[in-house]
Order: sequence, then structure tokens, then C-alpha cells
Amino acid sequence: MAYTFDFSSLWDYAPVLVHGVATTVGLTVAGTVLGVGIGIAGAAARSSASRPLRLAVGAYVELIRNTPFLVQLFFIFFGLPSLGVRMPEWAAAILAMVINLGAYSTEIIRAGIDATPKGQVEAGASLGMTGPQIFRYIILGPAMGKIWPALSSQIVIVMLGSSVCSQIATEELSFAANFIQSRNFRPFEAYFLATGLYLALAVGVRWILARMGDRMFMKGTARA
Repeated sequence: MAYTFDFSSLWDYAPVLVHGVATTVGLTVAGTVLGVGIGIAGAAARSSASRPLRLAVGAYVELIRNTPFLVQLFFIFFGLPSLGVRMPEWAAAILAMVINLGAYSTEIIRAGIDATPKGQVEAGASLGMTGPQIFRYIILGPAMGKIWPALSSQIVIVMLGSSVCSQIATEELSFAANFIQSRNFRPFEAYFLATGLYLALAVGVRWILARMGDRMFMKGTARA
């Protein structure tokens, strides 16, 4: 039997889609800001002289990078309540995204830090700069410029991965598509539109991050 496409019925659910897109964007912004912050701290710890600190951060990175994001999300939302730690679905989604991006960005940023010439560090020390000043102005800035395209790609991956947060009833874009097709029984149209919206979000986020890289770092070195 021939299938008749009908996208007009989706207009009735426009507020649901807008809410889903807004939630996805909100999760991405929160996850990115906090996750990259953890990544910077983790990269600094991985490059420190303290062996126990390096091992602890290394264990965190390996644990997160070698386990599925969905399992991490379920552990936070379904597992932690057994220990008395309960949180709403949106908070569990953000925490899972932050922990996940933090681990990946730790390794990405550390690669940039390791590429910093030691002569630049020695030059900063000879000018009387403190350790934090050397890290901020001599090491971190150039390192971020080198790894910005890779970090931007990881942020987009985490944003797309947020789609599984619908499994804990987080009302993001995938949740909206599921809700719509369960009401109008038009799964092709609902998921086709969701696919297009995810594509638009990914392209938009990548473009924004590229422009941010151009502003924060040397023009031309951060274009994704």
C-alpha cells in the first residue's frame, strides 16, 4: 500500500518541537561550559608533577571513554538513587554530558598542552611569571588554539549524543519526535523533521564555535 506523506499535521505540535530544540540547546550549552572547564582542569592535572593526581584523572578519563554514554546516563539517573542521590531528569542529563565531555576534552586539551614548546615556558619563568600565569597566558591559550577544531567536533558529538537523554524522559528534541509520532502516528514525518533539525543544530553549533575560535585565537588557526 502506498504511503501518503503528510507534514502538515506537524504544525499542530510546533510548540513541542520548539521546546525540544530549546532543551537540546540548553543541555549543550551547559554541558559545554562545564565540560570544557573540567577538561582544562583535567588536562592541567594530567600534566602536573603529582603522580597520584595524574593517575586519578587518568582513571576517570579511561572509565568514561571506554563505557557507553547511555550506560553513564542510566547509572546517574537510575543507579545513584540507590545511594540516596536523586535528581530530576534534566539535571541527570546535564551531569552525564558534563562528565562525558570533560573526559574527552581532557585528552584533547592535554594534547595541545604537550605540544607547547618548553622554551616558551622557560621564557615565561625568566620574566618572573608565576606558574598560574605561565599556564594561562603561555600554555593554555596557544594550546586551545591548536585543538579548537577537534574540541568543537567533540562538542557537536556530545550535542548529538544528547538524543539518548529522551530515555530518561528529558524533553529534548528526540523526546519531542517520539511524543509527536505517538500522537499523530506519523513516524516518518516526525523523525524526518527531527533529523533535519539535528542537522541544522550541528551545522549551526559548528559555525558558532568556528567564529568563536576566530575571535579568541589567531585568525585562521581555529576554523573547523
